[in-house]
Amino acid sequence: MGGAQERPLRADAARNRARLLDTATEVFTTRGVGVPTEEIARAAGVGVGTLFRHFPTKEALLEAVMVRRLEGMAARTARIAAEAGPAEAFFACFRLVVEESTGKSEFTRALAAAGVDAHASLRGPTSEIQARLADLLTGAQRAGAVRPDVGLPEFIALLAGTGGALEQLGPDPAARERIFAVVFDGLRPHR
Repeated sequence: MGGAQERPLRADAARNRARLLDTATEVFTTRGVGVPTEEIARAAGVGVGTLFRHFPTKEALLEAVMVRRLEGMAARTARIAAEAGPAEAFFACFRLVVEESTGKSEFTRALAAAGVDAHASLRGPTSEIQARLADLLTGAQRAGAVRPDVGLPEFIALLAGTGGALEQLGPDPAARERIFAVVFDGLRPHR
């Protein structure tokens, strides 16, 4: 009998945690990491005590949001790779990773300021994405869509550099597309 009462609490707790992560992801991504945790709890429709039961510190919440974003990115790149040809998948995933990484440096800086090693805590999801990116690169190179002299380190550096360029540009869609066009042209083999 006691077990039956616990199940709804666990399901409720899982829903609260998911709602908090959804809300925190949206708020931190659109408004920055400086938003107070109390505001996140209010926007999620839960009390601040509920937030702190799931995430004892703001840094724990930021870290969970980053892990979730990376896991989502890995899942989306896998889906794109499964549904598209090698060239299309490579360039679509390049765009996805760059666009989804917007604001990541702000998260990393906030965690570092609190003494949290974001790179260590994100090692698992980051390794998964890097493995997927390596497969995408190899597939696109075999298909003749990407220069053969581009290795994974250059690919990752181009992703980071393109992300930084887009952050500098701001929200101008035409300028963002020109950046992607230039980078993609540079990645394609010279004919």
